[in-house]
Amino acid sequence: MTGALALVGGAEWTERCTFDAELLERSGTDRVLVIPTAAAYENPTKVEERARAWFESLGATIEVLPVLRRADALRPEVVEQAAAAGFIYLAGGSPMHLRSVLKDSPLWDAIVGAHRGGATLAGAAEGACVLSTYMVDSRGGAFTVGLDLLDRVTVIPRYNLWSEDKWHRTVRLAPRGMTVLGIEEATAVIADASGWRSAGSGTVTAYRDGRRVELDELAALTP
Repeated sequence: MTGALALVGGAEWTERCTFDAELLERSGTDRVLVIPTAAAYENPTKVEERARAWFESLGATIEVLPVLRRADALRPEVVEQAAAAGFIYLAGGSPMHLRSVLKDSPLWDAIVGAHRGGATLAGAAEGACVLSTYMVDSRGGAFTVGLDLLDRVTVIPRYNLWSEDKWHRTVRLAPRGMTVLGIEEATAVIADASGWRSAGSGTVTAYRDGRRVELDELAALTP
């Protein structure tokens, strides 16, 4: 059975992210595999420190997967570690770098396999938007290629910081049938066997085919 999926809008690992405690409980593990790839050029050590402090406050520990470049995603020991994880968290940062490292790699196959085998998968900000087939390019609101986990949902993280012009452009350019999720910081959209819902301190705005939709209308989509 596919595990829970959490699409986090940003400001991850802060006290407003109350959903992480629930994700931990539901995952059945107290160890979180943090993948800092997207922050490779933005001081990944700080990402590790924030994640460690946050999850320790929740009674959990983290393991950091040392993947900062494409060659790292090909190492057998890294692939094995991801395949065995029960809770995987993709950090935010550069979506283009994250995509270039993971796409069509043995590591990405292992992450998807673990998730489909029951592991919880969370993506923070750019770690969330890159999961879509049609990834939103935050520079202008148009679309580019993502990692192809979600073929009918695309994510705008940090929606509270987006301009109205970029939002309207994204909604207008979205392929027919594609749901666009605008997720505010410290907020998550969680998809599991019970459906799709929001959690955390902010709000989620969803559009499909130019009209506003509710998250429960995503029930038929496979997370």
